[in-house]
Amino acid sequence: MAPKLHPGEQVLYEGHPSWRAILDFYLKGILATAVICLIVALISGLGDGGADSGLVTIIALVGVALTILIGFIKRVATNYTITDRRLHIKRGIVSRTIQETRLERVQNVNYHQTVVQRVLQVGDVDFDTAAGDDYNFVFSGVAEPADVVHMVDAATHRGDAEGLGEERRPAPGPGT
Repeated sequence: MAPKLHPGEQVLYEGHPSWRAILDFYLKGILATAVICLIVALISGLGDGGADSGLVTIIALVGVALTILIGFIKRVATNYTITDRRLHIKRGIVSRTIQETRLERVQNVNYHQTVVQRVLQVGDVDFDTAAGDDYNFVFSGVAEPADVVHMVDAATHRGDAEGLGEERRPAPGPGT
């Protein structure tokens, strides 16, 4: 869901964190569920000589389902938008956090990939803005981060030539 656009403003990129970026969350959640199931099996097995397999199964199913649901919500509740004038991040469903900056305020665009992120072809794109180091503006877990960096670079260079951040007005016609 793109932000409200100004007259003449165009969306260049809109997306969410890649599903591949959430894989580590899923792995950690499933691992935590497995550890909890093991602990419950050991505790329930100590009292009467046999682990309660029904309880362990329910805990496993609920743990895996919650992990998948929470990961999905984290992903779809985060929306990144690049227009020819602004960068926009929206996070949350019930409570909402929105970050926005004009492209003219972007001073540097960098991206970072861990080894796992490189394999998964995702990364974090960090925008250094005129607001300084206290203002953290990051597109986390985007697919093909180099393409996002290139898109912002192209938009800022196009904006330099056209007056970035200014409302574009049609050129005056003959006789005006």
